[in-house]
Amino acid sequence: MSSTEAGAPLDSLENGMDLDWRDRALADPELILEDRDLMRALISANDRQMGGNIVDMRGIAMERLQNRLDRLEDTHRSVIAAAYENLAGTNQIHRSIIRMLDAKEFTEFLTTLGTDVAGILRVDRVRLVLESAEATETEAPKVQKLEDVLTVVAPGFVQDYVTGGRDVPHRQVSLRQVGGDAERIFGEASRWIHSEACLTLDLGQGRLPGLLVMGAEDPHQFRPSQGTDLLTFFAGVFERLMRGWLD
Repeated sequence: MSSTEAGAPLDSLENGMDLDWRDRALADPELILEDRDLMRALISANDRQMGGNIVDMRGIAMERLQNRLDRLEDTHRSVIAAAYENLAGTNQIHRSIIRMLDAKEFTEFLTTLGTDVAGILRVDRVRLVLESAEATETEAPKVQKLEDVLTVVAPGFVQDYVTGGRDVPHRQVSLRQVGGDAERIFGEASRWIHSEACLTLDLGQGRLPGLLVMGAEDPHQFRPSQGTDLLTFFAGVFERLMRGWLD
């Protein structure tokens, strides 16, 4: 068999494929328009054919539109990701609140806080800090053995811990990396707890303030740049639950 005879079927196949692609492109031009790589190749081929002395304004405009489209798609993906993240966070807050509402006794409430609620919120430690006039400033905070959740401290501790002793505006929710005083909250776990969310609690008229602290091993889980709306809502619900237990 000669090389011509051997090549004839292959040439016919290639010609058939070319004609099939041409017919498809003519029938549905959007196949080309929606293919970015193909459009870029066509524009580049057109620029080479026109030569280097001619500026193709259409090509420049198309390139700019393509860049704008890429930025819009990036923004679109970011918005969708943020929406899903916000939805997931809302679901976590709702589930944790429902779990706290199931508690029939205060002991069960505290135990649930350090176990189920911590798991739902995906934090490594949860600490409830309550100020008491019976505690002194010189003694170390007392940790009650209720899943190591409840810590009793002297009056003024909450404000000092949240502000670091500085004169700064009050914020109900503070997100940050842990400082040198973290051991007073987390005990031995402070060696591997690297970020925290501090939720100050108004426990009602005539009562000393409280503090709910969520600790995470991930140093970036709680950052000052994050939104606090969901945690502010959670703190509001937690305040009301605590007032009910204290009453």
